[in-house]
Amino acid sequence: MTTSVELSERQYRLLDTTSKLVGLALVAAGLEVGSGTLAGIALAVAGTACATATVFITNE
Repeated sequence: MTTSVELSERQYRLLDTTSKLVGLALVAAGLEVGSGTLAGIALAVAGTACATATVFITNE
């Protein structure tokens, strides 16, 4: 099942920038908590997923 959502160029750029900034903030929080702790690793993984989420969105 494929879901199709159309975004304008401006909406896509805003979504892309926002996801990368949120991802960066989550990774930074993970480093602040401690990269060897379970919480730090979880934050870093969530940040990485968030920052790369728009890679899978095609903008036509």
